[in-house]
Formats: sequence, C-alpha cells, structure tokens
Amino acid sequence: MKKLKNTFALICAALMILALLPSCAGADGASFSDVNSGDWFFENVTQMSADGLLKGYSDGTFKPDSTITSAEFVTVVSRAAGLSESASQNSHWAGGLMQTALDRGFYDWDEIPPTAETYDLPITRQLAVKITMNAFLPQASGDYTTETAKIKDFDQLDGRYYNAVIAAYASGVAGGDDNGRFNPKSSLTRAEACALITRAMQKSDKALSSSEAPAPPQSTTAPPQAPSVYTKGGVSENGHLKVVGTQLCNERDEAVVLRGMSSHGIQWFGNFLSETAIKSTAERGANLFRVAMYTSENGYIQNPSLAQTLSEAVDTALSLDMYAIIDWHILSDGNPNTYINEAKAFFASVAERYKDSAGVIYEICNEPNGNVSWSGDVKPYAEEIISTIRGIDGDAVILVGSPTWSQDLHEVAKDPLSAENIMYTCHFYAGTHTDWLRSRISDALAQNIPVFISEWGTSDASGGGGVYIDEAQKWLDFLNENRISWANWSLCDKGESSAAVVGGADISDGISDDELTASGKFVFSHFAD
Repeated sequence: MKKLKNTFALICAALMILALLPSCAGADGASFSDVNSGDWFFENVTQMSADGLLKGYSDGTFKPDSTITSAEFVTVVSRAAGLSESASQNSHWAGGLMQTALDRGFYDWDEIPPTAETYDLPITRQLAVKITMNAFLPQASGDYTTETAKIKDFDQLDGRYYNAVIAAYASGVAGGDDNGRFNPKSSLTRAEACALITRAMQKSDKALSSSEAPAPPQSTTAPPQAPSVYTKGGVSENGHLKVVGTQLCNERDEAVVLRGMSSHGIQWFGNFLSETAIKSTAERGANLFRVAMYTSENGYIQNPSLAQTLSEAVDTALSLDMYAIIDWHILSDGNPNTYINEAKAFFASVAERYKDSAGVIYEICNEPNGNVSWSGDVKPYAEEIISTIRGIDGDAVILVGSPTWSQDLHEVAKDPLSAENIMYTCHFYAGTHTDWLRSRISDALAQNIPVFISEWGTSDASGGGGVYIDEAQKWLDFLNENRISWANWSLCDKGESSAAVVGGADISDGISDDELTASGKFVFSHFAD
C-alpha cells in the first residue's frame, strides 16, 4: 500500500496524461498563461507545475476550462489508484486502463460502452463522482435526507448515482455551484477533474493496489422470521385481480399478495426469459414475473422487435400460472411523454392480445425522473394510456409510476387519478431508501393510495453495494404487514450485487442454490412467506 503523501504525488503525476494525448503537446513550466492567482484552482495547478508534476500545452496554457473525456478521466483515476493496464480488444489509447477500471467496478459497461466514440465523449459529473468514489472512498456514505437537501437539482440525478453523490457531498469531495446545483449531467473541465480527484485522495488514507479491491459490506446478521400473512397463489387460484381500497384482491374480493422477480433489460439478458429460468422462480413460490422492456438504450424505440420478445416471456409466465407485468421501462428518457405516441400504440397492441387473460398487469411508466412533475407530466400521460388500455381491456390492473424514480407518492396523494383498478408503484433499494420512504408509503396508504412495489433491490440505488440483508428484511416485514405486492430487481447475472444469479451460470437446466447470489438466495427464500 502507498502512503497518502506518495499517493498524492501519484495523482499529480497521473494528470500529466492530459498533456500527453495526441492533441496535447506538453510544455514544461512553473506557470500557465491561463492560470491566475484569483482562480479557484490556482493553488493546485501551480503547485503541481512547480513540482514538475503537471504539463500543459505547447502554447504555455493549461486550458482549465476544456472538457475532459471519459477516457482521460478514467485513465487519470486508474493510474492514480495504482492500477495496471489490462488486455483489451479495443485499440483506443486508453483501452487497457479502461478495461481495468471496468473490471474493478469503477463504472458499468453500459455507462461507457467500449468504443472509441464513447471513450472520447465528455464524462458527466455524476459518472465522474461515481468513478472517483469507487476508486478512493468506496466505503463512504452519507445521510440521504441531509445531503439531498443540499442538492437543489437532485431530481435530475440518475438513480444509479444516488449513493456515490450523497457520499461525495457528505465527505466534502463534491459540492454544488453558487446556486446549489450539482448539474449531474453536465460535463467536467480539466480543472474540475483535478480538484475532484485531489479532494478524494486527500480524504482517503490509501490508494488501491493493482491486486486489491474493497469488498462491499455484507451483513452477517441472520434475518428474523417474516410474519405469515394472507392469500397467495397463481392465476388459476385467484383469477382476475382488482383493487379494493388500497388492497390488491382476487376475483372473490380476498386480499392477495404477489411476489416474484423482474427481468433486467430484455435487450441484454434475454436468456433469462426462457421457460427454464422463469420456472425456477415459480418453483420457489413466486407467483409474479415482470418483463422489463426498456424504451431507450437499444430498447423498444430502437428495436421494436423486442415487443415479440416481451410477449413470448409473458406467455411463458402465464403458462406457469404466474401473473405477468408488462413493463414499459422508461429510465433514461425521464419524461414519459417523450414517447407517448409509441406507448399508446404499444399498449393498444398488447391490450388487444391479452384482453381475455386474467394474468396480465400493465405497468405504463417505470420510473419518471428528471424535470418532470406528477400533475403536469405523469398524470396527463397516465390518463391517455389508461384510456387506450381501457378501450380494449376494461378491467386489468394498471400500475402507474411517479416522479423521482417512482417515489413521489406524496404528490400522487394530492392529485390522484380518477380510474378503477389503478395502483401506484414505489421503487426502493435497501441500501439507499430506508425509514423515510416507508413512512411515505404509510402516509399514502392512509390517504387511500394503493401501492405496488414493482421494483426493489437488496443493493443501493445504483444496483451495486451491499447486499443489505438487514435493511432488506425491514422492507419485507413492512410489505408483509401492509399486504403489498412486489417484484425484485433482477433475474439476471449482471456483475452487480442486485443480480439474483452468479455471473456466467449455466441456467439451461434451471437455477440451483449454488447459482444464486447472496441477493438471489435471500429473495428466493421469501417468495412463499
């Protein structure tokens, strides 16, 4: 391990790569013509230059306001963390260290796909913070309520970056602009990158070695026995579902609770839609399967043939006597109205196909987020889509999301929809969302707002971290007590702690206990509670 002093020198030296890129011919010098004593970054830059650790451009400038790319940023962080290049099939100059950082979990493959074009795009602030915190302060955390109150544009942050940004704010690594905004999706400058990484290194007492990575915290406390409650069973037992007050009920008006799994994006993990894979959850007691069809990210909008993939998975779940959620999985789109015409056409099609099925549930907007409101954006969208479905399928249960990644139930309660058999989704991740969100659900139920947990994870909101068994058990106890149905994220083998299956498992003959992750074992053991 390197001591802080040596590590800080290493970060400064690593920043020299910014001047060694093809477009940046290095120039020695103790000062730069565009770095002045009144600049907020003056001390860091001039000291690094004076120590011979930082080079600028051939014209004597540092270009502090120039945008830094993903490849440049990840390479700086990786070298500062003492990592070595890995073998890479990508011929990009940064390919080796990008692969190393990816393998170490600094970022996910879909955040910076391995192409020269994406490597050379500007990195966003939220991703830069995630990479920095994963590299130097992986165990850092912060109080959700305290830290989010400091971030005026927190609603623009993607959920997978919640924990990293909250931890960075709590640790003093990141902060907002003069208006209190983090600007999560804006780019990062060379000067800002230098300051961000330097602050993280100063807060850390060590750098990662090339052969050692931090293990995510694991709870060793045995979960308490969950209370035994209510009627379960599949479609053959319960028939058409309905909403009575806040309770999901079967066709005999008996309270029923659905529990099962959600797929990950079906454009990526189609192998987990096989009969064998879905049957493995049914055999453990699951009576629900959610099919997550992303709209963007090479999803339905770019690849309409995914509708057939979805229908085949829904048919499989129905054949196994399970209820099936058809999930219009908006995420990066943010505002459901972005593709409202496509949504109307899609739901008209699936409603026509499944109008006589007792087992289909429609989820019309997964996680509205960004600069959207309930009354101004989501509710009008929902009214149009519900009208489309009801014109064909008059009584199926419809699930409706809300802003802030389906957590703004308090806004729904102020202005609910006027429709029958409607439930409102709430999504949580045990490592991020705790008592405050459970209280919000309780308040919503008290105001006659029916709630369905169509997505939850044992990890933090990024899909990583944990597994947080104790917090997850608190959630399941709460859901049992309130007879709330749920689907867990997710049935796949993606390299993140929320995935239910270990990476590379052969599921062609089913999913054995040995092929379940810590999360998968916990969740699968609770289907039949």
